[in-house]
Amino acid sequence: MFTGIRRSSRTVNVWPGYVDALSALLMVVIFVLLIFTLAQFLLRQVVSDQEFALDLLSNRLAEVSEALGLSEERAEALNAQVALFSEQLAEVTDERDSLAAARDQDQLRLLALDALVASQQEALAQEQELTAEQRDQVALLNLQIAALRTQLQEVAGALAAAERDKAEQAEEITDLGERLNLALARQVNELERYRSEFFGRVKEALGETPDVRITGDRFVFQSELLFPSGEAALNPAGRAQLEQLAETLLEVAKLIPDEIDWVLRIDGHTDPQPLREGHRYASNWELSTARALSVVEFLASRGLPPERMVAAGFGEHRPAVVGDDATAYRRNRRIEIKLTSP
Repeated sequence: MFTGIRRSSRTVNVWPGYVDALSALLMVVIFVLLIFTLAQFLLRQVVSDQEFALDLLSNRLAEVSEALGLSEERAEALNAQVALFSEQLAEVTDERDSLAAARDQDQLRLLALDALVASQQEALAQEQELTAEQRDQVALLNLQIAALRTQLQEVAGALAAAERDKAEQAEEITDLGERLNLALARQVNELERYRSEFFGRVKEALGETPDVRITGDRFVFQSELLFPSGEAALNPAGRAQLEQLAETLLEVAKLIPDEIDWVLRIDGHTDPQPLREGHRYASNWELSTARALSVVEFLASRGLPPERMVAAGFGEHRPAVVGDDATAYRRNRRIEIKLTSP
């Protein structure tokens, strides 16, 4: 009896300990599940916040693009980037249940996105500054255009005034021309009257001399009457003829009023025969000019005003008649004297 009592007192009851161990294990499992559920909830909350932030960022980019009036290419580039962000966001959303172990990678992506957004904002700011500079340039160009328009208006006014002055001057010039033509016509008419007087007096003074003739409006002296052959010094017969001519010219000059401008033109002419080698004159041109000067100097020595005389030499280049015979040569060797206007 006592032995049976001792065996029952040594038996150990482990069931309560096992229950406690199971309870503790269950609590640990439940705690782990709670921790995992809380982590999933927090992860989803973080991803949802990131999605909301990216939506705000996309809306902000759209507003900034619209406010700044980005070019079509710039807008397309930004839209492409926003689409890329959206695709990346879709990928993050699709993988959010399996990214509990990749949170660091998501953070890196978000940092990269933040950096990219910052760079885009900086680019937008630079473009905005450039647009402001362009606006300043446009304003400056508008001011310059306005100034140019003002100058053009002033130039147009000046041109109109100049045209009016030009028209007035043209009328004055026309009037002066008409008056000048009338005055010249009167002088020509008066000079024609004195030329007739000159012709009559000279013809009367020279008499009937075969080597002196009237051709048109001039007296023609044959060179043989005035000069030796090939020379420009007056011979005695020529000096006598010119002496009578000088007296007549002086008498006619006294009759011509001072307001009538006139000159006595003396032209020298030769035949085409070349001068002999070693002659003092190199050409017929020089010989004809020297003969005309001899006549002018002689008349000036007899009192005729030098300012009323002019000498010219034509050589053989203006023949009176055409021909290669002795008669034609003689007719072409001549001194012509003409009373005319300068």
